[in-house]
Amino acid sequence: MQVASINYAVGSLVWVEDQDESWLDGEVSEVNGEELKVNCTTGNIVVANASKVYPKDPEAPPSGVDDMTKLTYLHEPGVLDNLKRRYDINEIYTYTGSILIAVNPFQRLPHLYDSGMKEKYKGAALGDLSPHPFAIADSAYRLMVQEGISQAILVSGESGAGKTESTKSLMQYLAFMGGTADAEGRTVEQQVLEDVERFKLDSPRTFHYLNQSNCYKVDVIDDAKEYLTTRRAMDVVGIGAHEQDAIFRVVAAILHLGNIEFAKGSEPDSSKPKDDKSRSHLRTAAELFMCDEQALEDSLCKRVIVTRGESITKNLDPDAATVSRDALAKIVYSRLVNKINSSIGQDPESKYLIGVLDIYGFETFKTNSFEQFCINLTNEKLQQHFNQHVFKMEQEEYSREEIDWSYIEFVDNQDVLDLIEKKPGGIIALLDEACMFPRSTHETFAEKLYQTFTNHKRFSKPKLSRTDFTISHYAGEVTYQTDLFLDKNKDYVVPEHQELLSASKCTFVASLFPRSSEESTKSSKFSSIGTGFKHQLQSLLETLNATEPHYIRCVKPNNLLKPAIFENSNVLQQLRCGGVMEAIRISCAGFPTRKPFHEFIDRCRILAPEFSKGSCDEAVACRKILEKVQLEGYQVGKTKVFLRAGQMAEIDARRNEVLGQSATVIQRQIRTHFFHRWFKQMRQSAIWIQAICRGIAMYSLINK
Repeated sequence: MQVASINYAVGSLVWVEDQDESWLDGEVSEVNGEELKVNCTTGNIVVANASKVYPKDPEAPPSGVDDMTKLTYLHEPGVLDNLKRRYDINEIYTYTGSILIAVNPFQRLPHLYDSGMKEKYKGAALGDLSPHPFAIADSAYRLMVQEGISQAILVSGESGAGKTESTKSLMQYLAFMGGTADAEGRTVEQQVLEDVERFKLDSPRTFHYLNQSNCYKVDVIDDAKEYLTTRRAMDVVGIGAHEQDAIFRVVAAILHLGNIEFAKGSEPDSSKPKDDKSRSHLRTAAELFMCDEQALEDSLCKRVIVTRGESITKNLDPDAATVSRDALAKIVYSRLVNKINSSIGQDPESKYLIGVLDIYGFETFKTNSFEQFCINLTNEKLQQHFNQHVFKMEQEEYSREEIDWSYIEFVDNQDVLDLIEKKPGGIIALLDEACMFPRSTHETFAEKLYQTFTNHKRFSKPKLSRTDFTISHYAGEVTYQTDLFLDKNKDYVVPEHQELLSASKCTFVASLFPRSSEESTKSSKFSSIGTGFKHQLQSLLETLNATEPHYIRCVKPNNLLKPAIFENSNVLQQLRCGGVMEAIRISCAGFPTRKPFHEFIDRCRILAPEFSKGSCDEAVACRKILEKVQLEGYQVGKTKVFLRAGQMAEIDARRNEVLGQSATVIQRQIRTHFFHRWFKQMRQSAIWIQAICRGIAMYSLINK
């Protein structure tokens, strides 16, 4: 973010960059040209260039502000500090205009979500009450009902940021507005125990597909109650009890599938379940899929190759069988998600909808593969949509205030999107091309990328790698490893898997794998996951463009998942990835400081006292004050003063200068007053002493 040119003086309060804490606040103690010496509140002494320093508001409320557009200085350290101040007092929700930022408290705050709170937000205008998901949901509901416009609420954030909780709050409020009541039945424990026994489940740590990363137990979360809440939510969105059971049956089958390990079989290059434990999981998976156990084992450990006029059965070694197992789990889970999404479909008789989209946030890890590539493409597309919405909201604000905004430039991320998805010549198109050539490898694919995008400003080749590539995304640079790009882009449904599950005695499972003439053959046709994903993403954007969007950005304040810990650098990275800092950049391109007339006059009346004592109306007073300080480029609207980036700091510098001069005058007057009083006292004392001395002298003369 570009820092506007500001003239700092000794005594100015500022923010300086810090490697560990991101930003530190302090006071300027020395000014040497462009170099500032800053005494930080932490005790550090930092020397920084003025262009790398941001002004700090000395009048910022100790508890922060509930809408960051109210910040006097709208910049990165100001936003971070405001969120921290609010988090420290358990104010976990903050607006940035109409965008809600939700910081996960990692503790229950039940008073925020009870039925009384729902009643409180019912019908309240956005911004009238404290920031809350209920306010976003109510705003969407009212707009849909009153304006006849479909709505979309986009909830994003990384794992652990609280997306699920925010989504649940939205769904609870919408169910409340729609008159859907929770149904009570058997106890939570009864229902959970029945399903655990029926699906032969155990601790998450015992399942391979769940324990590849750390499994956390959050003390304040009751898994049993969460399970029941999920079932109720499925009721609310129209998934019936029978279909719910089938969904959990399939999920349990996938978990058991992941626990099947393989050992060498009796024949060369063959495999079999490793031990009794693996065979038990195989048996349970078959029971849950309602398919033949031997057929399931064969589909994992063998392949049928169709040649001219005959079929050949080929054994798979343990490694290949494991790959086959994972392929089956992925395709079943993928089909299940699609089935659930279609089940949540809207009533065909309704004219309008409110869609709630819970998505992964931007991802960057030590190793970034095809999954991260697709997730980050999604976030790039949604970021463009977000930027356009923020810019539109800016325009609406300027139009309401009748100020000129025509010269403000909108810069988006279309160049990154073209790099990835342009056809022909984008990364996905080149990947599809490589997948269709049998001799292609990830090395040849990477080389093709290097040749094609050698001069692209958003693409680069890491110096120490022969097959990685780096994309400069809106949230920062991400280096991708191409090793598995080709394999993961090939959407092959293994014929044996298709045949096995389409014959399932469970109608729900069979519906996930409908038979077709193409799939009945023992051959597979290449289908690009990347291209399919791109088309789905485009369809999503078309749906979003037909709705009025609302945004909730969820933030994980620390990696320990503990309450009362706010890690600056961690939060800041998420704000960048969530597009919050990008929204601020858009605001800074126009008028980041917007002060209602009365606030501006209260803060700046000292600069022109002759214009702010009721002698003229507020708008004229504001204009006169701004003319006196000789600023350019500001705008005075109908109810607010709009200042360009850095202008508030300049006004504050002038204000501090006047305050400093006033302090000097006051000090001089006080010193004069005290000296005058001292002089009078000394003169009076001298008179008294002289009188006493004369009296003594006279007394001596008389006595002589």
